[in-house]
Order: sequence, then C-alpha cells, then structure tokens
Amino acid sequence: MKRSIYALALSGAMLPMAANAECGEVSVAEMNWTSGGVNTGVIAFLLEEGYGCDVTVVPSATTTAITSLAENNEPDVVPELWVNSAPAYFDLADEGKVVKASDSFSDGGTEHWLVPSYLVEEHPELATIEGILDNPELVGARFHNCPDGWGCRIVNDSLKEAFDLEGNGIEVFNHGSGETLAGAMASAYENQEPYFGYYWGPTAPLGKYDMVSVDLGPYNEEVHNCNQDTECNEVGVSSFPSADVFNVVTSDFAEREPEAFELIQNVSISNDTMNGILAWHSDNQASIDEAVVYYLQNNQDQWMSWLSEEAQANLEGMF
Repeated sequence: MKRSIYALALSGAMLPMAANAECGEVSVAEMNWTSGGVNTGVIAFLLEEGYGCDVTVVPSATTTAITSLAENNEPDVVPELWVNSAPAYFDLADEGKVVKASDSFSDGGTEHWLVPSYLVEEHPELATIEGILDNPELVGARFHNCPDGWGCRIVNDSLKEAFDLEGNGIEVFNHGSGETLAGAMASAYENQEPYFGYYWGPTAPLGKYDMVSVDLGPYNEEVHNCNQDTECNEVGVSSFPSADVFNVVTSDFAEREPEAFELIQNVSISNDTMNGILAWHSDNQASIDEAVVYYLQNNQDQWMSWLSEEAQANLEGMF
C-alpha cells in the first residue's frame, strides 16, 4: 500500500525523511470494505510519513479483528470498528485491553428511510413519514426494503408493521441483493422518478445522490431494541440510532507510542466527506490507494490539523 500511495501522490518527487525516529513498529488493521480501506490507508500514511512509524497493514474484518485483539493483543490500531457488530469490544474495553481513540465518522454509522430531494422540494410533506403515508402515490406507492438476512431487514419489517405501510397503500418490495437495492435508488434518481426506500451510510450512493432522510419520529432505545429482536412481538415506532464506529487501539500501543496515539485520537472524517470519497471511488472505478490519495489531496487542511507540529513539518508540501 505504501509504495502505491507514494507513486500515485508524489509522481516521483523526492520524499522528505520523517524526522521522528522514535516511533517503532505499528500494526494497523484494514477492514475488507472500501471506507475501511480508506481509513486504514490514511492512518498508515500519516503514521509513516508524519511520525516515522514502521507500519504493517494487516488484512482484517470485524470478527477477525476483535478476535485477534482478544487473543493476541494486536493489531495495535483497528480503524473503523463497528462495535454494534463486535460486542466483545466492550468486554475488552472494560478489562483495559483496548481504548477508543476517536469516532471514525463524525456522525457515526447512519441508517435511513430516504426519498430524493427533488420530491421534497416539490412536496415538502414527504420529509416526514406522516406525509408519505398520506400521499403514497407521490413516492411510487412502494418501499424498497433490505434483502433477507440483513440486520436492517428485521428492523424494517418491524417498522413497516408499526407504520402499517401496506394498509396505507405502500407495497413493500424486498430486494434480493444489495446491488438491486442500490440500483433501484440510482435508476429512480437519474430518471427523476418517485422513490422511497432504505439505505445506510457512509456509502457511495449517498455521496452520489441528494437524498432526504425521512423523519420517522424520535429515537426510542427500548422500542428499537424490540424492533431488531425477532422474538419481540411488541413492535413500535422509533427512528434509527447512530451506530458507534470507532478507531480503536490497544492500551499497550497508547502507552508505547503516545504521539502516534494522539494522532489517532484526532482522526475523524465527516460522513459527507466519506460519502463523497466513496462516490468518487465508485464513479472512477478507482483502487483503494487512489481513493486514499484523493482524500489526502482534497482535504489537506483537515488532516494537517490532526498532526503534531513535527509531523506537519514532515508532510508540508508533499501534496
């Protein structure tokens, strides 16, 4: 990864020597999805070129990473850990083995029922679920649901019952794959047609299409927990909570590399920025390395603000 980013970003320019030689070996997990790869690439690049760390990138995934942390106390850094899918994280944190350094995304992971902005501009009432239930024809009288087997399908099926979508004239269409779910949104938006459906972020479609998150009412933790429990029969109305997505480090790393740890504490990318990166990556059929460079080149003020003065000097003028 390092050599690819160097080649793409610097095009043969002379590399400054990292002045901070105190940082030693650091292992960084790379999750097996695009935003995870981008987060890892950015962190690894800044650690190496800003702080002089000897970084090893470790291919990983949520379960793999949390198991390795529990059994081996590594990798040192795990960017973009969706802790709602890794409950063992909380046990490790309580035991003092791992530390939350920062929120990967400023708004956390998000889930929505969405309509296109052009519909809301013409019919402002569609920004609320009440407005949609009163005017199903304006959204095509169809709700685009998650595929079977996805966690969001359980919650959506509870909400469709709580809101009585079908009783209000809205067909619930259960997609067979994530590709067709995204494709339905893309087709409707590009043709300026009615659309109403579920999606989550940060994701490329939310970076490409101007969608409005429908107001489903206030978040109620008890109701939401019931809605995602297949054995709970008392479904109710609740909006989606923001999902906790953390940049996590081992406690040993935090103590061993305090300056590098301080960097990780500052790393947080806004949801809108990540949506835009993912959209650019998709539109240009780019590699992860190219997406990392795209972020570094277009958001220098942000990532420079994360660095120590010494690291800033090491990276000044590189882009």
